[in-house]
Amino acid sequence: MKTDRIIQQFIELVKIDSETKYERKIADYLIKLFKDNGLEVTEDNTPLETNHEAGNILAYYPGNKQKEAIYFTSHMDTVVPGKGIQPSIQNNYICSDGTTILGADDKAGIAAIIETIHLLKENTIDHGDIYFLITSGEESGLVGSRYFDETSLPVKYGYALDSDGDVGHIITSAPSQVKLYATIYGKAAHAGVSPEKGVSAISLTAKAITKMPLGRIDEETTANIGSFEGKGPTNVVCEQVLLIAEARSLSEEKLDKQVKAMVEALQTTAEAMGGKVDIKTEVMYPSYRFDETDKVVKTAIQAAKKIGAEPILTTSGGGSDANHLAGKGVPTVNLAVGYENIHTTSERIPVNQLKQIPQLMIEIIKGVDTL
Repeated sequence: MKTDRIIQQFIELVKIDSETKYERKIADYLIKLFKDNGLEVTEDNTPLETNHEAGNILAYYPGNKQKEAIYFTSHMDTVVPGKGIQPSIQNNYICSDGTTILGADDKAGIAAIIETIHLLKENTIDHGDIYFLITSGEESGLVGSRYFDETSLPVKYGYALDSDGDVGHIITSAPSQVKLYATIYGKAAHAGVSPEKGVSAISLTAKAITKMPLGRIDEETTANIGSFEGKGPTNVVCEQVLLIAEARSLSEEKLDKQVKAMVEALQTTAEAMGGKVDIKTEVMYPSYRFDETDKVVKTAIQAAKKIGAEPILTTSGGGSDANHLAGKGVPTVNLAVGYENIHTTSERIPVNQLKQIPQLMIEIIKGVDTL
């Protein structure tokens, strides 16, 4: 393990602008890097579906022993503000200058993948086929993994490198998410002369929201209103509102119940007030759930112990590319990579966590079963 090398690689990666949708520059960088290291590399045609600059990159490292094939995945895009990132090391943390994010989410994972490739080349390690999937558009709703063709990934199981928490934490379950898009129609009228002739879409929406179960519903389920907007002059009763909401749950039954409750609140309120509503719901990604009896988890637990990390099995309230890959039939859990305060200008990552990720990956690779 060469600490200086992974630090330098990470810093080089975060300096490459790659805000979500605009991933072309970093995609080209990674394709060249993987090819220069002797891997077979392909980029898929998902931009036809996602409208992002780059597709998903799949790099193949052939095995030297008859062992089960596995994969690791990270995403190349970042949230905003992610242009002109200036990283530095302060008190054993790598951070930005405070005007941008750092981009450890998820360039820490990519740096660890690159360091793992170096370690495989430099050391005698028995391993089967290994695939490295670098997705685009994760920060735009997991769109890269959503349209990824899982048949190009002939593996037994794998790992996303994309969670906060100390290295050794294993996210064994994460919820499904449904987005709700509603257009609420009222009836326009003069707000001063004849307001009683109108139906305020804003009032209708507000009353419907008060009838919805929101926030923490139970230990597996959450719901939230993202926004609702009705525009117009104050002298006109507002006749249209656009609302965006979401619900998440580890239980499909509970998720269906929650979405139904939100839809019914809108529909019954609209009917009672003389308005109407058009509602569209969309499943953004499926849930996944594994436990210590599953091979993908057992292998990670053993690897964490090997590097002296405490394996802790946890549940996430958010989604990652692991949701889509697991949903496509490829057993996948998400591994913590140590970054902190992601999606903020206070984002940072401890140097000691960054260097532990490839150590964990190598032990996972060593722990894969022989065929």
